[in-house]
Amino acid sequence: MAFAAFGSSPATQAAGPVKTGKIVLALLMPGLVYLGFFFFTPLISLVITSLEVPDASGKIGAYNYGFNIDNYGYVISTYLPQILRSFYYATAATIFALLISYPLAYYIGVKLRARPLIQRMMLVLVIAPFFISFLLRTIAWKQIFSDGGALMQTVYSLGWMDRSQHFLGTDAAVIFGLTYNFIPFMTLPLYTTLERFDVRLIEAGSDLYASPAKVFRKVTLPISMPGIISGTLLVFIPIAGDYVNASGDFLGSSKTSMMGTMVQADFLQNSDYPSASALSVLLMGVIVVLVSLYVRSAGTEDLL
Repeated sequence: MAFAAFGSSPATQAAGPVKTGKIVLALLMPGLVYLGFFFFTPLISLVITSLEVPDASGKIGAYNYGFNIDNYGYVISTYLPQILRSFYYATAATIFALLISYPLAYYIGVKLRARPLIQRMMLVLVIAPFFISFLLRTIAWKQIFSDGGALMQTVYSLGWMDRSQHFLGTDAAVIFGLTYNFIPFMTLPLYTTLERFDVRLIEAGSDLYASPAKVFRKVTLPISMPGIISGTLLVFIPIAGDYVNASGDFLGSSKTSMMGTMVQADFLQNSDYPSASALSVLLMGVIVVLVSLYVRSAGTEDLL
């Protein structure tokens, strides 16, 4: 009895962590196998393909394993405008999505707390676009912005644009489509953060004679920063690789092509698999660097 009062023996204490570690490893194993098979294996294959060399026969689409690092120099020199345009579109659309989503998320998460029914209805409206295909939504906007559509006919009749001008195929049309399609991905993380926001902090700031702008800058904005970071990452990363909105078949044209457009063209049309793979690896690498710098500069390294 006296021995039991002092707890288990050292051998038992040592066996406990070992047994627990084996259980944790067993629980993690299915996820690790899935991650290795469906993520690391394709990633390794992509890197290997990006270094392939053309086959000696000269046959289109025929390549051999090699270490042709010049493939990366080729895609940078050839697709530099598309690379710069991709990150320009991604940055602009992310900023617009944040400017639209933050007031919306704040209103739903903070102002509508006393009206849970209306709050839930607003959340449904935010999520509702997910019930419609991404392609269908983009095609719908293409029809709306077409020259023969009611919207553009009204714009022409009011004299806001000359009939020789077109909205489709412009930078503005592509950025609009990207912003619209990814607003829910920005709103939901912001709502999740602001929904837990203690409004008494705003009242405390007002009691200390701080202006509403200062209360927002010193209290609300820092507390909502994790939601801002999460939202911008969820929006910026997929937009940088998007190829639908910028395509000439949808809202863009040959002058608005992005990196995703070039990857799709090289892989499915030109059978230039090394160039498509090199451009994909380059896109991933640049995104990892930019995201790391962005998160660290925002002071939220724990999100990495």
